[in-house]
Amino acid sequence: MFETSLGDSLYYSVLHHYPARQFMSKRFSFVLIVCCSFTVCGSAADILVEAESFENHGRWKLDTQFITEMGSPYLLAHGLGRPVEDASTSIDVADAGTYRVFVRTKDWVARWDAKGTPGRFQVLVNDKPLEATFGTESAEWFWQDGGTVELKAGQNTISLHDLTGFDGRCDAIYFTQGDNPPPNEGAILPGWRRDLLGLSEKPTLKSGYDLVVVGGGYSGMGAAISAARAGCKVALIQNRPVLGGNGSSEVRVWAMGNIRRGKYPRIGEIVEEFSDSAKKSPGTFEEFEDAKKEAIVRAEKNIDLFLNNHAYQVDTTGAHITAVYSFDTRTSEHTKFEGTLFCDATGHGTIGYLAKADWEMNEGGRMGMSNMWAWGEGEQKVEFPETPWALDLEMKDFPYPRDHHGQWFWESGFDKDAIGDAEGIRDWNLRAVYGAFNAMKNRDGASKHETAYLTWIAYIGGPRESRRLMGDVILTEEDIVAKREFKDGCVPSTWSIDLHYPKKQYAKKYPDNPFISVAVHGTGVDRSFGYPVPYRCFYSRNIDNLFMAGRCISVTHEALGTVRVMKTCGMMGEVVGKAASVCVARNCFPRDVYERYWPEMDDLLKLPGKAYRANIDAEFTIPADSLPLAGPGGPPSGLDPAKLPGIIVDDREAKKTGKWTEGQGLKGYVGYGYIYASPNGDSTVTFSPEVKKSGTYDVRVAYLPHENRGSRVPLTLTANGKSTTHRVNMQQPAPLENDFISLGQVTLKAGEAISITVATKDAGGNAHADAVQLIEVKE
Repeated sequence: MFETSLGDSLYYSVLHHYPARQFMSKRFSFVLIVCCSFTVCGSAADILVEAESFENHGRWKLDTQFITEMGSPYLLAHGLGRPVEDASTSIDVADAGTYRVFVRTKDWVARWDAKGTPGRFQVLVNDKPLEATFGTESAEWFWQDGGTVELKAGQNTISLHDLTGFDGRCDAIYFTQGDNPPPNEGAILPGWRRDLLGLSEKPTLKSGYDLVVVGGGYSGMGAAISAARAGCKVALIQNRPVLGGNGSSEVRVWAMGNIRRGKYPRIGEIVEEFSDSAKKSPGTFEEFEDAKKEAIVRAEKNIDLFLNNHAYQVDTTGAHITAVYSFDTRTSEHTKFEGTLFCDATGHGTIGYLAKADWEMNEGGRMGMSNMWAWGEGEQKVEFPETPWALDLEMKDFPYPRDHHGQWFWESGFDKDAIGDAEGIRDWNLRAVYGAFNAMKNRDGASKHETAYLTWIAYIGGPRESRRLMGDVILTEEDIVAKREFKDGCVPSTWSIDLHYPKKQYAKKYPDNPFISVAVHGTGVDRSFGYPVPYRCFYSRNIDNLFMAGRCISVTHEALGTVRVMKTCGMMGEVVGKAASVCVARNCFPRDVYERYWPEMDDLLKLPGKAYRANIDAEFTIPADSLPLAGPGGPPSGLDPAKLPGIIVDDREAKKTGKWTEGQGLKGYVGYGYIYASPNGDSTVTFSPEVKKSGTYDVRVAYLPHENRGSRVPLTLTANGKSTTHRVNMQQPAPLENDFISLGQVTLKAGEAISITVATKDAGGNAHADAVQLIEVKE
């Protein structure tokens, strides 16, 4: 499957002895000289130590999300205000002596002229700190002078010692017997780094792939698994240590969008296998099931998975991609992936951009990046450091983080450079979160939050919008609202046209860079059946072998609002994977699948998600554990009414007056969702169950609690000519199993109907309605 060059063989040998990835070269020529002891002939030597290759990262985090703009991964001291455990490694030095030390870092708040330096850290050599405190200079990445140090011949230890817990960062450490720092290039793997690290000019070659997928979020996973099960040999490249993208434990956005419905209800079955089980966003680490996602991918014999690999370059011949290059974010080893077809699932359209695919990005009105957060409460008082460098906030400047978490709307970077200055957007988000928690702990919220402490802040950003790659169809809002039919409509998009804008209430203090968003939901999307997005949005119109899946597909800014949620993106990947198998079988391009082979594609789209063939020429096997075929409306996304005891009437079967909104955000609902209505109107919803057997029944109503629900919602039971109204506090959980509450028992005759009405009048908040259940009471 791949070949290794002689230079790479030497690299592996050196790495075995020197895992810190430090090597010697002549200071001026930067040419690697390999001797039996890996030392340098001559008196002057340079040593480059990449922070990401430290043997022990301690509690420092490996941050790879800004490689495109600053050229390298780096270690981040993300301690939520508590200094993190040291990162450490060792280097082997041939010549003892005095060395000048330079550390590539930055003062991450200096660009805003903020007071203080939160990212301070020390570098210890042989357990002694250098003269300088790092992270205290320059708003841009640069080589901060660390003074001089005496290195002994043989093993020397290096440690990064965090002083604050507030996101200090280190890219690399450079030891030299000269006086000048190395070049401060932001290019990925520039020649001087490659030479100092002993990397071969010739990358490791991995070839023979039918499909190379770049990006390991929901869309990339869907594409890789789908193509592999259809008989394609697949490479899946992901620049993080985990899969899932925004739906991983690093970002913690729960997976939204309904699956398994519409014209092709088999699409979405693969997504159902790996999707998270989070009950809110952000959820817990465990709920996002990173290990499950990786295990499912690794179980596919046709997939080679490459975690911690950042794709940064492509080879093209005319309008055709021939290879993608990546480098390992821990060792800097670079690899060339050759393949027949390529799929851009990066979210930013990175591969398409590098290949000169047609793309668009709105100049204004774009959505931003979120960094959600969570806090807990203990039994004792907990101190939190003052944060004069954070945003200057009081409690009125942000929505109170109820339920102990800052939700999706902690979002900034509207119309900022989402690609070239993503680090600046993330850092502004961090300043907003730390400023808010400082208000809770040290300002006007202090009396109520003495025992509060931070439990998690996302340092990996959750971007929503950047480049969109153009296909043969550019889907518009008008197409969706008018329900325009496309022959190749195949991925059901059930999310509303959901676009985010700065929320005016919280934008007054920082109008140039607001950090709280509001979601504006459009109408016209069928939340049950879904709008079928056409296949022609999933391949490039000018790069003949490039697929795309996820939020970089061929849509307008407005249409992006409905297709961008993760389960929908995952289904795009499933379609791309099946189309790739048609391309391989027919020796054709993605466009030909629509123009010449759509009947074959139609057949593939109707196969179960677990259908499998070992290679393109084999027959499909349908495993016994394949999911049952769902109907056009899809399987219930919540509790299946057919599996609940008694007689169930769902909210979709009830009679409504006034304005009710369907929701799915609160988990545990019955059927496909629930409805809620504002107390400002006079809205009602009436359930009318009918019994087929005479007897006594317990009448129950299902609802889900939330702080904006009514404290005295009227529920009226009418039976036997008598009406009784119960006032229910829907801010509190329902007491019975599956979130039901009893309205009492009634005796009914066979065929007799009753009614249960949920109303908004004098409800004290939003009224919530989900389902009604009648349970026969046994004597």
